[in-house]
Amino acid sequence: MNHVRPAAVAGLFYPGQPEILRSRVTRLLDEQHQEQHRRLIPSALVVPHAGYDYSGGVAASGYSLLASDPDRARRWRRILLLGPNHRVPLRGIAAPKADLFATPLGSMAVDQTGLAELQQRFDVQVREDVHALEHCLEVQLPFLHELLPSAKLLPLVVGQERPEPVADLIEWAWDQKDILVVISTDLSHYHSYDEACRIDADTEHAILALRSDIVPEQACGAHALNGLLLAAHRRCLSAARLALCNSGDTAAPRDQVVGYGSYVIF
Repeated sequence: MNHVRPAAVAGLFYPGQPEILRSRVTRLLDEQHQEQHRRLIPSALVVPHAGYDYSGGVAASGYSLLASDPDRARRWRRILLLGPNHRVPLRGIAAPKADLFATPLGSMAVDQTGLAELQQRFDVQVREDVHALEHCLEVQLPFLHELLPSAKLLPLVVGQERPEPVADLIEWAWDQKDILVVISTDLSHYHSYDEACRIDADTEHAILALRSDIVPEQACGAHALNGLLLAAHRRCLSAARLALCNSGDTAAPRDQVVGYGSYVIF
């Protein structure tokens, strides 16, 4: 019998009703026009994980690159999904126990064979408690279900970890040829609008330069993000910005804002 990880934040971070959610995801994707980057084949995407009212458009700017790829279903059969722990303390990297991740649009299967290989090759632990209520991976699933419904997930929560082990894991994924890497992270948290813009501009400079010295105060998913940037540097890849804003630009006051950025590694 399959072990299902239920959707924990449906109806909170994104609509819980299937038709409303599908319409919302479709509209967010349709509103994005990445003409400059639409021909890129991404090795990885960096996308935010706040509620869709706040960061859904920024996330869609990344996923729109998949929407413009007619060969995406053949190209990307698995998704290595990495994001930070928000609720449970974690050192290292944690895989789920679940066979399926439920969403209002339907479930997405976990690649248990791939996770078993990751546990053999890298220091990956199984921590059901870390995944149970974690939203950073879950909010990506409606986009992924809509664009890559048959793809299997390699969902990992990255706690306190050095960039090198995360980079090794990401390079393993790239060597498989059928895995898209998705890093889930927001940027600065709870600064004034002007201060957040300054901090996020500095963080973006580090991302585009493929520097792996970003700290959690700059991006809550810094540990996963640094691993990606180190792996990209090793492989002589490039990064480009797709969108950058904060909650003061979307759905919140400007006294304490959260930053959101979307980037492609290619």
